[in-house]
Parts: sequence; structure tokens; C-alpha cells
Amino acid sequence: MNQYITGSTIKKLREQRNMTQLQLAEILRVSDKTISKWETAKGYPDITLLEPIADAFGISVPELISGHQIKNANVSANMMRSKFYICPVCGNVIHSMGETVILCHGIQLLPAEVEHTDEHHMIFIERVEDEYFVRIDHEMSKIHYVSFIAAVSSDRCQMVKLYPEGEAEARFKISGVRKIYFYCNRDGLFSQDVVKGGRRHEKWL
Repeated sequence: MNQYITGSTIKKLREQRNMTQLQLAEILRVSDKTISKWETAKGYPDITLLEPIADAFGISVPELISGHQIKNANVSANMMRSKFYICPVCGNVIHSMGETVILCHGIQLLPAEVEHTDEHHMIFIERVEDEYFVRIDHEMSKIHYVSFIAAVSSDRCQMVKLYPEGEAEARFKISGVRKIYFYCNRDGLFSQDVVKGGRRHEKWL
């Protein structure tokens, strides 16, 4: 893990909750002088205290360590607000329906920024009976490839993992699909809206 909780984070979270150093100390079963030392950077909490500190503030340990509290506005869990987090070390893909704090290989992942398809990342979508056949016009070498394609509707996310030297294509049950996402390991995340009810097999959708 490349980050650790700072005294300024503890102080900020404590003051946001109108909590005194003594009140926090009593919850954690330490002295108020200990809290003061943490907040003035004269010491750090033992790692065994991270979870109790997070519980005291009503947040998760990753939020505590990152100093970034997540306030998820997507309380209805609408899939159309999907976010994808991709680890640059192992390529792990995490899907979320809203803001979250995710760590992988000691790195705090940020949601991938979505771009519209362009001339270097052209997508073909064709309706075949009750499925969408999706193909990306993209090389699939070991150093430059599409790592996944996902089809998102308001209530589900279908994802197909792709591999170098394979085909950049996938099939998805239509099931109200409204948007297709795909991820290029060099250029990032792209998306394309799907037109309802039509059969489309075009470059610039």
C-alpha cells in the first residue's frame, strides 16, 4: 500500500463530525494526547487501529487511507451510471454502479474516463435475433489490444473479457441494452449508445 492515513485527514474527519479529541480517544481507547500527536504529525496510528478509526467516522478503511470520502449520489443503483476501474498492473477490471474507493496492487484506482469512439476505435453493432453482435475494428496484438467489451442496460451489465491475439468481438443478449463500452489498453475506455430496435452495422455509430 503506497498511502497511509495522515493526521490532517483524522482532524478533518473529526471536525466534520463535531467530535472532540477526547471523544475520539474514548471511542478508540487511547488518550487524547495520542490523538493530538496524530493530528500534529508527531506520530501515526498503529495499523491495527485503522478499522476502529474508520468505524468511528462511519467510513471504509480505503476511504480513510485515501482521505477521500465517497458520497454516492447513485442511490437507486442505476446501471447507466456504471463506472469501470482498470488496474494498470494486472489488468483487473472492476465494475461499479457509482463512486467507490478501490485499491489493487497497492494503487488507488480512479474510474476510467469515457470517450466517444473515433476513427482509431471503430465499432460495429449488428442485431442478430435476440442478440447484439459487437465487433471492434482494432488490432489484438500482445502490446495493443481491447481487453473487454461490456453491454449496459438500466438493470444489468454484461461483460466479455478479451485477450491478445484473440478476436475483438462479443455477443450480448439485447435485454434493454442502451450502451456499449470497450477498453483499449493504450487509449482507455470508449462508449457508444445503441439505437433501440434497429439493426446497425456501421463504423460511426
